[in-house]
Amino acid sequence: MAHVISNDCVGCGSCISECPVDAITEGTPYVIDAATCTDCGSCALVCPVSAISAG
Repeated sequence: MAHVISNDCVGCGSCISECPVDAITEGTPYVIDAATCTDCGSCALVCPVSAISAG
């Protein structure tokens, strides 16, 4: 199951550069494309506000 980004997202962009499959796009909050996400969790590890979790 793909990771999801909550409304706690502050839009810092840390997760975008960590995603190995480019599944994250900017927005308010940022969005993870569930069809592309491999559920590796790299994005969640770098999120400074813990806004990313397993869906």
